[in-house]
Amino acid sequence: MDETTAATASAVVPDPDPSIRTHTLFEDAQAIFTGVLFVSLALILFAQVGLLTGGTAGAAFVLHYATGIGLGKLFFAINIPFYWFAWVRMGREFTLKTFVAISLLSALTEWSPQLFAIERLHPAYAAVLGGLLLGSGCLFLARHRASLGGATIVSLYLQQARGWRAGKVQMGIDCAIVLLALTVVEPSRVAYSVLAAVVMNLFIAVNHKPGRYAVL
Repeated sequence: MDETTAATASAVVPDPDPSIRTHTLFEDAQAIFTGVLFVSLALILFAQVGLLTGGTAGAAFVLHYATGIGLGKLFFAINIPFYWFAWVRMGREFTLKTFVAISLLSALTEWSPQLFAIERLHPAYAAVLGGLLLGSGCLFLARHRASLGGATIVSLYLQQARGWRAGKVQMGIDCAIVLLALTVVEPSRVAYSVLAAVVMNLFIAVNHKPGRYAVL
């Protein structure tokens, strides 16, 4: 790490100046709810056909398949250590919104299967649709200074601190986690999961670029 990068990485990223705020509280609330809803639908699709995703959600999937513990509970617990990093590096507003998003997603992941059922679903279709839902949901959250924790927090920070594309950073993290799933998921399902990760992160890489949105 060079001196410039070290200095940037050690600085706390402040919340935006209220005088240039572009989103109202209602706009933030509807974006966070919509983004989380999209992501929860993607996770339901993946669980239906035995796929998984990357990041902390992917780690939760691996543990869920290995232990049978509820996906929502595991997802909430895994993200707890990342709140300190988010508070220090990304600021108070980002951290609080992220906590709300993670809590809501954990609840929806637990409750949504009781609200509807999918009778037939091909893994390839689930991978593409789920990847797009994940990408869209994460982008909604990112544009309103929120995330779903873990790898997303790290990737957004690296985009701010070093100018690395958030989508490309998360693609590398996600693919690594998905490959680790070979210990608990059959190879064909892992292959479909990699497809979902690629679809998601290409969507983010194309639509979320450094300097384009002042709210980040």
